[in-house]
Amino acid sequence: MTKTHDATVIGAGLAGSEAAWQLALRGLRVRLVEMRPATLGPAHSGDRFAELVCSNSLKSDDPATPPGCLKRELEAFDSLVMRCARETAVPAGAALAVDREAFSAAVTAALESHPAVTVLREEATTLPDGPLILATGPLTSPGLEPALSALVGAERLAFYDAAAPVVDAATVDTSVVFAESRHGKGEGADYLNCPFDREEYEPFVDALLSAERVVAKDFESRELFSACQPIEQLARSGRDAPRFGPMRPIGLTDPRTGRRPWAVVQLRAENRARTAFNLVGFQTNLTFAEQRRVFRLIPGLAEAEFVRYGVMHRNTFVDAPRLLSPDLSLCAHPDVWIAGQLSGTEGYLEAAGTGMLAALNLFARLRELDPVVLPPETALGALVAYATDPATATYQPMHVNWGLVPPLAERLGKRDRRAAYAARAHAVFGTWLSARPDLLPEEGRRA
Repeated sequence: MTKTHDATVIGAGLAGSEAAWQLALRGLRVRLVEMRPATLGPAHSGDRFAELVCSNSLKSDDPATPPGCLKRELEAFDSLVMRCARETAVPAGAALAVDREAFSAAVTAALESHPAVTVLREEATTLPDGPLILATGPLTSPGLEPALSALVGAERLAFYDAAAPVVDAATVDTSVVFAESRHGKGEGADYLNCPFDREEYEPFVDALLSAERVVAKDFESRELFSACQPIEQLARSGRDAPRFGPMRPIGLTDPRTGRRPWAVVQLRAENRARTAFNLVGFQTNLTFAEQRRVFRLIPGLAEAEFVRYGVMHRNTFVDAPRLLSPDLSLCAHPDVWIAGQLSGTEGYLEAAGTGMLAALNLFARLRELDPVVLPPETALGALVAYATDPATATYQPMHVNWGLVPPLAERLGKRDRRAAYAARAHAVFGTWLSARPDLLPEEGRRA
C-alpha cells in the first residue's frame, strides 16, 4: 500500500495548526486530524482551526518583553499563527490582540489549501503508528483519553481553566466608562475603563464573595493555575487582592474626577468593529445568573448585555518534567511529541511555539539532524527547559517570563535587568539560528 503521509498531527488548535504548517513547509506530507465539527469540546463553538476560547489577546508585542521575544522567535520560522495574527490584529495598546473569528478563518484557510496537508474531520480514539504530534490541548476529548492515559498515566491529566465574559459594546455606559491605556501606551481608546471609588468597590467585593458558583466536577476540583484564577477566588485571598491584580488603577486617570480611581475593570475589544468587549482578568466560575447580577454592579455596566458568559472548562496536561525529553518527545515513546497546553505550557503563543518545536524536531528526526533545543536564554527555550527539567518537582503550567532564564552576571535594577534579558535573548537566538540552516525549508536554504 502506498504511504500517504509522513507524519500525523492530532488536534488543530494553535499548537497543532502551527505544527502541521511547519512540517508542510519542509516538504513533509501531513495528516491533520481534527474532531470538530462532528464532536465539539465544552468550550468550542465552531469548526475552525486555532479557535481562541478565552481572551483574544496574544499579550505584549514589545520586543523587550518575554511575550515580545517569543513573537520574534516564532516569526523567524515563518509562524502561521503569527502571520495570521498580524493580518487580523485589532487595537490593544502595547499588546497584540486579534479579531478571533478572522484569525481562526485565516489559519483554517491556509492549512486546508496547502497541498501537503490532508485534513481528517474525525475524532481520534486511538494513536496511529509512525511519527505523531499530540496537540489535543486543554480540552482533550473523552474518546481519546483512554489512549492518552495508557500512554502517559491517567493521574497526570486534569486541571481547569477559566474564560472571561464578553459584553455588547452598545450596552456600555460611555458617560461613566472612559477610554485610556495604562501610562498612555497605545492609542488611548484601545481599552475602556470602568472606574470604582471606594464606596462602589466594597459592595462589589461583597457580592463577589457571596455569589453562587458552579459546582466543580471531580476532575475539576484541583487547584487552579494562578494565571487563570477566577476573580471571585482572587477576592477570597484578600479584599484588596483584585485592585492590586486585574483591577489595579495604576497609570489611569478618571476624567470625571481628575484622579486615579480606587479600582478599575478594563474592557478590551473582541473584534475590529469594537462591537464586543471582554472583561480583562475576569475569568469566573459564577453561575450565569450571578454573573448578570454581580458584574452589572461594575460602574458603566449596569445595563450590560452579555454576548458570552464566563465559563470554567477542563484543561489536560502531562507531567512534562517526568515524561518529556528536551525535544518534546515522550521519553518512553520517542516517536510521539507532545505540544501545546497538553505539554504543560500556558498561553496561546506558548502553545504555537511548542507546536513549532515539536514539528522541527520531528523533521530533524526524519532527516537525521541534531535535535532542536533552543538556548535557555531565549524566551521559548527557557520555557521548554523549565517544562522538561526533571528537577522541577511540583509542576504547574507556565508561560514565558524572565524568571525562567539564566541569571545575568551583573546585578541590575529591575528596568535595566529586563532590558538586558531581552537584548541577550535576541542576540543568543540570532546566533543559534544562524548555525541551524538545516532547519529552514528547502527554498530558504537555497536563498
